[in-house]
Amino acid sequence: MNEDRNCQWRIAARPSGNVTREDFVYEEQPIPDIGPGEFLLRTLYLGIRPVMRMYMQGIEIAGEKPLAIGDVIHGRGVAQVMRSKHRDFAAGDVVQGQLGWQTWKASRGTEAERFRKLEYSGLSYSLGAGVLGMNGFSAYTGLVHCGYPLAGDVAVVSAAAGGVGSTVVQIARILGCRVIGIAGGTRKCALLTDLGCEATIDYKNEDIDARLSELAPGGIDVYFDNVGGTTLETCMEHLAHHARVVLCGSISEYMLDEPFGLKNYTNLRMVNASMTGFFVYNFEHLFDEATEHLAKWIKSDELRPVEDVVEGFENMPDALARLYDGDNVGVQVCRVRPDPGDPGDTPLRGVSPK
Repeated sequence: MNEDRNCQWRIAARPSGNVTREDFVYEEQPIPDIGPGEFLLRTLYLGIRPVMRMYMQGIEIAGEKPLAIGDVIHGRGVAQVMRSKHRDFAAGDVVQGQLGWQTWKASRGTEAERFRKLEYSGLSYSLGAGVLGMNGFSAYTGLVHCGYPLAGDVAVVSAAAGGVGSTVVQIARILGCRVIGIAGGTRKCALLTDLGCEATIDYKNEDIDARLSELAPGGIDVYFDNVGGTTLETCMEHLAHHARVVLCGSISEYMLDEPFGLKNYTNLRMVNASMTGFFVYNFEHLFDEATEHLAKWIKSDELRPVEDVVEGFENMPDALARLYDGDNVGVQVCRVRPDPGDPGDTPLRGVSPK
């Protein structure tokens, strides 16, 4: 990575199937100057999310404007303020927010960028791109404020070894649920056991329907859905009375030409169950609450952040492809630079927090 330039990944083509290197174009631009009311950000970490492929397709989603061919790809991450002419941000602050796939950014701190200062101590700033960022906020607010878990509930989580799911299973365990995690492969299922799942279902080698009949004969009280499709349909056949279904993600459907049609939604009526759609930014007023609880659980070793860290900005396209190949475990993060002050941290000459 060229520290003397603003390195960027832009859209070269609309993806067909999983993303490939040909869908991206790498560019280098001058490091931006800042004017009145602006601040200069130096990217430390970038989070990788399935929705980024949808941005590349030109779809308006998650409150982001559609991207054209040649645009810098949307993405949230963690950055350090290097220079500031903004009253709310000072040089040296570390923030998370909308950075895009680039190594420097000049910002006005707009509402759309949703920058938040990272003010917790003793924890890696990488967590701001994951467990103490949108992944963790999705896990906490989605489960606690939409799933309403109770001690003794049977909680089932799909994509349970992923960026959101690996945190959901631990919060559910902390709150006293009996947790069943669905994931692909023995390695991921072994991780879920380590994280506190009482049982796991390896969807690549086991029949989900048969295993749920065996593991949850009384039905599912809380189902946290990250994949949609046939997994959601199968879990809908195993709902307990007054079950709560939380629709957080549907990665199994993102590359389909036509949306999956859920045929058994009327099962909700039979057991007085509820199904709640969930969008994390609708719960922005609860992000401070989520941060407080998540940071406390991490520091007390009740919650273990699971990060799948890709080293180097040049590997961003491959990191996104890993999500759709199912290769990642936990939050997919790209380390662009080390934490400020860590060995190997080399701020650009002439651009310092002072």
